[in-house]
Amino acid sequence: MDTMVTPPQVDPKEPVEEQDDLDEAMPRIHVTRKHVLLFALLGISTIAFAYFVLPQLSDLGEKGKDIGQGDPWWLAGALFFTIASFGGYVAMFRGVFINNSSRIDLAASYQITMAGLAATRLFAAGGAGGIALTAWALRRAGMDRRKVADKTLAFLILTYAVYFAALVICGFGLFWGALSGPAPFAITVVPAVFALIVIALGLGLSRVPPDLQRRLEGFARRGGRLARLAQRLANAPAAFSAGMREAVCHVRRRDPALLGAIAYWGFNIATLWACFHAFGDPPPWGVIIMAYFVGFLGNLLPLPGGIGGVDGGMIGAFLAFGVDGGLAVLAVLSYRLFAFWLPTIPGAIAYFQLRRTVARWREERAHPGELAASAGA
Repeated sequence: MDTMVTPPQVDPKEPVEEQDDLDEAMPRIHVTRKHVLLFALLGISTIAFAYFVLPQLSDLGEKGKDIGQGDPWWLAGALFFTIASFGGYVAMFRGVFINNSSRIDLAASYQITMAGLAATRLFAAGGAGGIALTAWALRRAGMDRRKVADKTLAFLILTYAVYFAALVICGFGLFWGALSGPAPFAITVVPAVFALIVIALGLGLSRVPPDLQRRLEGFARRGGRLARLAQRLANAPAAFSAGMREAVCHVRRRDPALLGAIAYWGFNIATLWACFHAFGDPPPWGVIIMAYFVGFLGNLLPLPGGIGGVDGGMIGAFLAFGVDGGLAVLAVLSYRLFAFWLPTIPGAIAYFQLRRTVARWREERAHPGELAASAGA
């Protein structure tokens, strides 16, 4: 049960909207009975599949019986790559969101990113829970609502730019023979073309004026209901344009923190590669990268954290590339253990640490003189 917290004192000179942001309650991670049952069912199904179904697969031999006996050195490597992946994620977060005047230090950055990770694990739709939690923490740190929105969009755009670029490079690279490995059309060219379309749409929307909604005010007053609807709908492309321009600024400055996005995805894939090594010979790098990113689309399914969708998508992609079914299942399930389940534990701890950090920020705002005096003493 949550403890009662005295409402924070608010400076009457602060704008009303800023006060609302600073006093907004922390998004709660609601674990419903449905979530518990779903997690339990999927966990039991995964274990049962690994121990009872895998040994029966053709061409699997004795590999299914050794699911708990993978090469410990390669599994230790997978753990190292997982830690490095989230280190890159924290580095990129700081590069995009944090400036010299921010009160968000390295510890708070870790708490925000890992707590957002825990929220993402419990919600569907590509991590909407994590985005809401991150936005809340940034507003409580003093960042205004508009800047939070722009920087959040920039962060997502820069992160997923690596994703779509990899689909294009590896998809066409495999199909044209620049990368070694099989190249079925449906699993290489089709995702690559899809990624090109998304990239083109994103670049096109970046040309939309960020103040488009304001520019349409006169048209909305004169045009009636449809014109007012058009003005409201203009908010989405205008907001995306502002985020895209923010992202382009980071690219033009050659911000070193952008390497965090590459590190995040790269070490994630390295974790999967190490899991393949733990149980057998991995497929070529181009195949691993392409199957990883194609399977990752399962994260968009309405399942908590994409559980089941990502696993099945990756396994299906590897099967389409001709990878041994038993080896693919063992590697993907092991990868999900490292990249999905294990980080949830420190993420949940960071969630409660973040609550204490934000409470400290609130005390600093409420009693700045007392805290400065005690710090001086």
